[in-house]
Amino acid sequence: MLGQPELAAIEEVLRSADSLSNGIFRDRFEAAFREHVGVNHAISVTSGTVALQLAIHLLDLQPGDEVITTPQTYQATIQPLLDRDVRVRFADTGVRSPNIDPAQMAKLVTDRTRAIILVHYGGLPVDMEPVMRLAGECELTVIEDAAHALGSAYHGRRPGGIGHIGCFSFHSSKNITTLGEGGMITLNRDDWAERLHRLRSNEADMVLVGRPHRFGSSASAPPRSLYPGAAYTHDCLAVRRAGTNATLSEPAAAVGLVQLGHLPALVARRQMIAARISAELAGISGVHLPAEPADTVHSYHLFTFFVDAGTFDRDELIRCLDLQGVQTYLRYFPLHLLPEWRAKGHHLGECPVAEQSWFSEHVNLPCQPGMSDGQVEALVATLSKALAKVRRSLTRGGAVRRKIRA
Repeated sequence: MLGQPELAAIEEVLRSADSLSNGIFRDRFEAAFREHVGVNHAISVTSGTVALQLAIHLLDLQPGDEVITTPQTYQATIQPLLDRDVRVRFADTGVRSPNIDPAQMAKLVTDRTRAIILVHYGGLPVDMEPVMRLAGECELTVIEDAAHALGSAYHGRRPGGIGHIGCFSFHSSKNITTLGEGGMITLNRDDWAERLHRLRSNEADMVLVGRPHRFGSSASAPPRSLYPGAAYTHDCLAVRRAGTNATLSEPAAAVGLVQLGHLPALVARRQMIAARISAELAGISGVHLPAEPADTVHSYHLFTFFVDAGTFDRDELIRCLDLQGVQTYLRYFPLHLLPEWRAKGHHLGECPVAEQSWFSEHVNLPCQPGMSDGQVEALVATLSKALAKVRRSLTRGGAVRRKIRA
C-alpha cells in the first residue's frame, strides 16, 4: 500500500530546504482534499481523534445540552463529551445495519438537543437526507465521523461535506494513510475555520474585541513578528479553549497527497473484494448484507454482514474462521455499554437492535486492498465451509447460542 511514489515524495521533502513542520505539501494536501470532498475548508491535524476533539469544541456546548450519537463506533468518536456536563443520547442502529437509524434519532430530539454526531460505518453512508432535514428543522449541528468513508458517496456528494463538520482519519488502517497517523477537518464556515487554524497552531481560541492598545513607546514595543497579529490590535473577552500543536508534518502531508491520488484505485480494489464475498454469501438463508441507501457508493473500509441468531452461532462461526487463519475483528463494542458511559447512566437495553446485532449477528471480514486474489479466494472458501459447519452443528443441536442477559 506504500511504495515508490510515497518514498519519492518523502525524499523530495527531505532534500528541500523547507521546514519539516509546515509548508507547501500541507497546503497542497489540504487543497486537494477540499476539492475531493467539495468544501471550502480542509484543515489537517495530527490524528482523527484530534479532528473529533476540535470539531466537538466548535459546538460550544453548555451544561445541560444534549448530543445524539450512535452506539456503533470507535470510542474516539464521542470521547471528548466525557469531559463535558452534557447529556449523550444514543440512537439505536437500523435492523441489520451498522449505521444510526434516522427514525430513532428523531425520537430523541428535545429542546436541549444541540448536535448529532454520526458515523458512516465501514464506508457505508448514513441516509443523510432525513438527518439533514431533521437538523434543519431543529437547528442542530451535524458532525460526520467519516474516518471510514473516504471514497464513499451519497447522492453525488462526499461524506464529510454533507453535514456541517466532517472528520477524517489517516491512521495506517484507514483508506489512505499519512505515515500511520493524521486527520482532517472539513467544513464550510469561515469563522469555524479561523478558530481551527488558531487552535492547531498553539493559539488560544479566544473571543476577541478590537480596540486601540498601547504597549508603551515604539522603542519598547516587542517585535511584531514574534506574536500573533491580534496581540497588537485586540483584547481578549473570553478564552474558549487553550490551543495545541496539531500540525501535520510535511513528510506526512506529502505521503497523504500521493495516497489521495491513489484513492480511486484503492477503493476499487476494496469494492472488487467485497463483490466477490457478497457473491458467495448471496442466496444463503439466514445471511444478510446491510441495506445501502439509494444512489450511494460504499468504499468498504470494512466488510460487514449479519447472520440470523436462530440459524447460526455467530461466535462459533468466528472461532471456525479464526482457526483457519481468517481474522475477524468485531468493530465495535457498543459504546453505551463501556464502563465510562455506564458510569453516566447508560445501560443494557438502551439500544436493543445494536446490542442484538453486536452480540449475536454482526461479522466483519478482511477487505484490505493489499489482499491478493489467492487470499480472497481462500477467504471465500473458508467462509463457505465455516457457514456450512456452523449451520449443521445447530441443526443437530450441538451448539448452544449465547444469549444476552441483563
